[in-house]
Amino acid sequence: MYHSVGDCSDDPYRVTVSPGRLDRQLDRLRRSGLRGVSVADLLAARARGDASGLVGLTFDDGYADFLAEALPVLRRHGFGATVFVLPGRLGGDNAWDPLGPRKPLLDADGVRRAAACDGVEVASHGLTHLDLTVADDATLGAEVGGSRVLLSGLTGREVTGFCYPYGAVDRRVARAVRAAGYAYACAVDPGPLSGAFALPRVHIGEKDTAWRLLAKRGLHRLRRRALREDPVAPREATTLQEGTASPEDLASQEGTALPKGPTR
Repeated sequence: MYHSVGDCSDDPYRVTVSPGRLDRQLDRLRRSGLRGVSVADLLAARARGDASGLVGLTFDDGYADFLAEALPVLRRHGFGATVFVLPGRLGGDNAWDPLGPRKPLLDADGVRRAAACDGVEVASHGLTHLDLTVADDATLGAEVGGSRVLLSGLTGREVTGFCYPYGAVDRRVARAVRAAGYAYACAVDPGPLSGAFALPRVHIGEKDTAWRLLAKRGLHRLRRRALREDPVAPREATTLQEGTASPEDLASQEGTALPKGPTR
């Protein structure tokens, strides 16, 4: 789980990674025999039984520096990624963060350019970056379903992924995302709703060296837990059988760390 890629000198929320650090982190993955891909490509590969060696890379909030700073590094390593954008704030900034610098967000043209890149998935982060767990039903519908319609029209492609702002999700919100037609949704830490509509992720920051990445991977193995059923599916849905890989495994080859971190 990445956010912004750029200058880290003023970063109170720890959401920024420098281009050089990102390059070293991705180089570490590549040298370990792993390849970064979008979440949609990761899930499709897993459905085919062909996800070994793949790691889902995500960039939240849709910062403009995704095109300027992150994408060149991704291309250098032959990696793909998912960028979660806010169609209600196109060309705006991170006004939801009261501290730290204003960071510009992708505008409509930037979103289209990202969607046109091989291996890049453009997915929804809601309309305006609200905590959906406290939103009324009308607002929830607009933030979830409305953002999908807008992004699909903007990119000319079906939008299948969603990411909960602040990582905030409850059963009502997860079911709204499912009902809106998304195929998956990303959360942050593992919890009672962990599954296809609350995929846990690991926060990666500027201080994450190769050794820290290794430690986080080990920590994930301690925190993972198997799920017996999809917690947001209808009651009649088929349950996962014992021995089935847990949804945490969707995040990487053998699992990656899921430590506490920023949930912006």
